Amino acid sequence: MGPVTAGVLQALALLGALALVYVPLGDHMARVYSATRHLRVERWIYRAVGADPDTRMRWPAYLRALLALSLTGVLLLYALQRMQGVLPGSLGFASVPPAQAFNTAASFVTNTDWQSYAGEQTLGHVVQTGGLAVQNFVSAAVGMAVAVALVRGFTRTRTAELGNFWADLVRGVVRVLLPLAAVAALVLAACGVVQNLAGVHEVGQFTGGARQWNGGAVASQEAIKVLGTNGGGYFNANSAHPFENPTPFTNLFEVFLILVIPVALTRTFGVLAGSARQGYAILAATAVIWAGFLALMMWTEFAHREGALRIAGGALEGKEVRFGVAGSALFAVSTTLTSTGAVDSAHSSYTGFGGGIALLGMALGEIAPGGTGSGLYGMLVMAVIAVFLAGLMVGRTPEYLGKKIGPREIKQAALYLLVTPALVLVLTALSMALPTPRHAMLNPGAHGFTEVLYAFTSAANNNGSAFAGLDAHTDWFDTTTGLAMLLGRFLPVVFVLALAGSLAGQQPTPVTAGTLRTEKPLFTALLVGTILIVGALTYVPALALGPPAEGLAR
Repeated sequence: MGPVTAGVLQALALLGALALVYVPLGDHMARVYSATRHLRVERWIYRAVGADPDTRMRWPAYLRALLALSLTGVLLLYALQRMQGVLPGSLGFASVPPAQAFNTAASFVTNTDWQSYAGEQTLGHVVQTGGLAVQNFVSAAVGMAVAVALVRGFTRTRTAELGNFWADLVRGVVRVLLPLAAVAALVLAACGVVQNLAGVHEVGQFTGGARQWNGGAVASQEAIKVLGTNGGGYFNANSAHPFENPTPFTNLFEVFLILVIPVALTRTFGVLAGSARQGYAILAATAVIWAGFLALMMWTEFAHREGALRIAGGALEGKEVRFGVAGSALFAVSTTLTSTGAVDSAHSSYTGFGGGIALLGMALGEIAPGGTGSGLYGMLVMAVIAVFLAGLMVGRTPEYLGKKIGPREIKQAALYLLVTPALVLVLTALSMALPTPRHAMLNPGAHGFTEVLYAFTSAANNNGSAFAGLDAHTDWFDTTTGLAMLLGRFLPVVFVLALAGSLAGQQPTPVTAGTLRTEKPLFTALLVGTILIVGALTYVPALALGPPAEGLAR
C-alpha cells in the first residue's frame, strides 16, 4: 500500500468515526444547554462560586460574567507560575519570569495555549495539572457557552435574555467535557501515553551524555488538550513526543478528538434552531473547506520538484516517521482549521506552499470546523455576512433563521471580522519594522517573515501552534503575542454577544417566496465562497511575501 493510499484511508476512517458520533453527541449537547434542572454537583459549584444559575442575563451581564471569570483565571494562573519555586511538586524548577508568565496565563485562559517554553524543563506538576489543565476545561467551556448564546439569539423572540453564563459554563464542563475527557484519557493511557507523577530522571546514554526526562499526568491533560481544541503540550515537542502520541492509532485518535466537538456542535445548532438541515448546511460548508485543505496539503507534501524529496516519497523533514507524511498532513490541517494548535510535526519544515496552507487555515478564522464553540459562532457570523451579500445582489433585506440582518447586525458582524486581521497585520508590521524583534528571527528572507506572520496569526486567532525558527521567548514577543491573544479572544466575543442580543430582541420574519433558503446547497456554496473571498483576501498581500515567495523560489 502506497503512502497516499494510506493517507486517504486514514481520512476515510476519521470521517466514519465522526459520522458515528455526530447525531448522539450533537443531540446530547442540545439537551445539556436546553435543560431546566441542575445536577447536584452543579449546585455545589454554584454555591462555591456564589452564582445563581437561574438568573436570566442580558448580553452585557453575560459578557461581564465571562470577562470576570477570564480575568480571575489570568491572575490566578499568573500567580501560580510566579510562585512555582516555593510550591510542592515543582520538580526543582524556578518561578516563571514575569513576561513569560503573563504570556502563558493569557494563552491558556484564551484557549490559545501558545507556549514560549519547554514544558518538561519549565513547569512542575502543580502548575501543569492545577493550572494549565484546569484552564483547558474552562476556556473550552467558555467558547461553547458563547456559541450557545448566539444560537439563542437566533431562536428567541422579543427578549433581551441569552440565558445564564454560569449555568452554560458549568454544564459544558460537567456534562460534556469531563465525561468525554475521562474516556479519552483512558484510551490514550491504554495505548501508551504516560500518566504518572514521576520526577526528573536520567534515561539512557546518548552522545553528549545522559538525557533527563520527567513524567506527569500526560494522558489526562492530552485528552482535554485536543478535545477542548486547546493545544498546549506537556512536552516541548507536543504531539510529536512519544510520551504524548506514541503510535499511528493515537495520532488518528487525537485528530478525531480535535474535530469531534466542533463537528457535533453543528448538529446541536440545528436541533436548537428547530431544523437539523440548517446544521447540515453549516457542516457541509466546513467539510468542503476541510477536505479541500487536506487535499492541497497532501499534494504539496507528496509532490515536489526536488529529486531527493521525490525519491523519499514526500517531504519527511520535521515529520515523525511513525506518522509519515499523510498522518502529519492530516494532523496539521485539522489543528490549523480549528483553534487547537497541537502539532505532531514541525510546520516550519513543511514545503513553502504546505506551510502556507497551514497559515491560511488559521487566517480564515479557524471555522472549518473551528474550535469548541468558537468555530460555530465564527461560522454563524460568516453566515450572516453571506446572507447580507445575497440580499445586496437581489435587492432584498437579508434574513437568516427568520431574523432580519439590518445595519446594526451587519456592523457587529463586520467588526468581528476586522478585529483579528487588524491585530495580525499591525503587530507583524511593527515586528518587521523595529530592529529588536527582527533579531529573534532565526531564518532570513521569506521564511523568516512567515515565522513572524504565523506567530501573530496563531496568537490572534487563538490557535497556539508555532512555525518554529522564531525565538518567541523575548519580552517583545511574550508581551505582544499575549496582548494579541487577549484582544483576539475577547473583542470578537463582545461583538458576538452584542449580535446575539440584537437578534434575540427581534420579531421573527415570516418565510416568503423571496426568502433565501439557508438549508439548501446553494447557500452552502455561497457560504464557502464568502469565507474564502472575505477571509483569504484580507491576508493576500501579507501572505504573498511569505509562503508563495518561498515556494516559487524552490
